[in-house]
Amino acid sequence: MYLSELINDFLESLEVENGRSRYTARNYELCLYRTLEFSGEETKPEDITPEWLRKYRLWLNRYQTPQKKGLSVTTQAFHLVALRGFLKYLAKREIKSLDPVLVELPRTHRPQVTFLHVDEIDRILAEIPMDTETGLRDRAIFELLFSTGLRVSELIALNRDSVNLERREFMVRGKGQKDRPVFVTQSAADAVQDYLDERRDSLPALFLNNSRNQPAAGTSGDYRRLTPRSIERIINKYVRAAGITKHVTPHTLRHSFATDLLMNGADLRSVQSLLGHSNISTTQIYTHVTDPHLKEIHEKFHSETSE
Repeated sequence: MYLSELINDFLESLEVENGRSRYTARNYELCLYRTLEFSGEETKPEDITPEWLRKYRLWLNRYQTPQKKGLSVTTQAFHLVALRGFLKYLAKREIKSLDPVLVELPRTHRPQVTFLHVDEIDRILAEIPMDTETGLRDRAIFELLFSTGLRVSELIALNRDSVNLERREFMVRGKGQKDRPVFVTQSAADAVQDYLDERRDSLPALFLNNSRNQPAAGTSGDYRRLTPRSIERIINKYVRAAGITKHVTPHTLRHSFATDLLMNGADLRSVQSLLGHSNISTTQIYTHVTDPHLKEIHEKFHSETSE
C-alpha cells in the first residue's frame, strides 16, 4: 500500500479508535499531507528510512508557505509528532517502516507566558456595559474563563444544562476526551446567571452570538453558538478599551487562572489537574511563578553561616 492510503486510514483511526478531536485530526492531516508533498504520492512505508527522515527534516527547515514564511521550530516539531504517531500506527498494524523511536523532536524554547493580574482583569470588566444582553454575555465569558481556566473550545461547547450554578461546579470534556471537574467562583456564577436571566430563548448553547434569526423546526440552533474567533474578538475589544497593551487571547485568561492559583499558594500538581494537563511538564511553563516562590522559601528556611 502507498502512504497516501495508509495516512487516510490513520486519520480515521485518530477519531474512531483514539478519541481525538476533529481539530487534532485536522492538524495531523495538514502535517501528514505536507509529508506527502515532500515524499510523493507513491511512497511506500518501507521507503521511510533514516536517510529519508534526515532529508525530510531538512525540507521542513527550508519549507516556505505561499506567503514566503518559514515554519517555526514548534511547527516543525509538530510535523514530526504527527509522523511519529503515524509510524506507531504502522507498527501496530505490523507494517514494515521506520522505527518511531528514531524520530527525535527538535529542542524548542519554553514559550513566554503572558498573563493578566487581577487588577487588569478588574479594569477590563469595568469596560463592559451591564445594561445590555450582549454586555452581560461578555461579562459572563470573561468571568467564567478567569474563574475556571477553561480552554476556549471547552467554553463554546458548554450548554446551559451542563453548568451547575448552584453548586458552582461541573464536569467538562477536554483534550483526548478526558473529563475533569471545573469549579466556578461566586462572582462568575452570578455573571452567568444574570446573562441567562436576560435571555428570551430556549436554545441549549450557553453562549450565543447576536443573530436574532429563529432556528428551523427540529434543529438545535447551534449556528448561533459562539465560535473561537468570536470569543477572541470580544476579548480584544475590551482589552483595548481598558488600555492594556499586552497581546491578550482567550488562552491568556487560562494562563491568568493558573498564575493566580500559584501566586496564592496552590501546588503545581493541583493546578495540573484543574487545567486538565496530562503531563506535569506542560504545567511547568508556569515556573515564572514557582521560581520566585522557591527563592522565598530558600531565604526563609535556609540557615546562613555565622561570620
